[in-house]
Amino acid sequence: MLTTFQFSSAQQVVDIDLWPQGLPNTNGIDSSEPFDDTKRNFKPSIRVYLPDAEKATGAAVVACPGGGYDHLALDHEGYDWSSFFTERGIAYAVLKYRMPHGNKDVPISDATEALRVMREHAVEWHVDPQKVGIMGSSAGGHLATTIATHSEASVAPNFQVLFYPVVTFDLRFTHKGSRNNLIGKDADESLANQYSNEKQVTVDTPPAIILLSDDDGAVPSYNGVGYYLALKEKAVPASLHVYPSGGHGWGYRSSFRFHEEMLADLSAWLKAMNLSK
Repeated sequence: MLTTFQFSSAQQVVDIDLWPQGLPNTNGIDSSEPFDDTKRNFKPSIRVYLPDAEKATGAAVVACPGGGYDHLALDHEGYDWSSFFTERGIAYAVLKYRMPHGNKDVPISDATEALRVMREHAVEWHVDPQKVGIMGSSAGGHLATTIATHSEASVAPNFQVLFYPVVTFDLRFTHKGSRNNLIGKDADESLANQYSNEKQVTVDTPPAIILLSDDDGAVPSYNGVGYYLALKEKAVPASLHVYPSGGHGWGYRSSFRFHEEMLADLSAWLKAMNLSK
């Protein structure tokens, strides 16, 4: 596995190729074209931000940026969050996952491998393998909840952080672009139900915090609220925060009117879950 090391005054940064021995599957363009972010042909990799060893709590989180399973919002839903987590002693990784292009297994395999890699480096990175979570925004929230509800226990994340997530593929409430890009616009009802993740929650689904805006016109709040109710029906610990306004896609942007409140809510939850200092 190839790694590139960089250093800043506050954190160590490590870039890792997820599949150095070759891809396990293909979306049709990753094997025929050079990887090129401008063409939305992302080389599957993680950028890991590590807190100082003496500050590490053992917790780690893999972030899946959104983009409708068409592109990746790598900055405000990815890299920009790094200091927030490392300052709290949490190792933080941003996942560049491949777009499905008709193969739903492609992004799922990349996210699963990212969690495996975080646990593989647990000793080296001062990470507790039982405190590795997944974070997702928008379509990245769908990927995160897919991993949380479809994975075997040995692979599943230990907690979920979800921002205005796509959860359901019910045509009345879903984000149609995300649905079409992952399972196809002509997907049958059984496949849509399989990836309507509120229907896949069990008593073993990991705890979650869900943060969204009431006026989200892109991904209806039903997605996050429905997932919260499904978690509570199975007695899974969950917190839900619905902000009065803000629309969709605010991520770490300070222009979000409730940015400071959102950070405080997330900080409080991380502490309550014994994940941060």
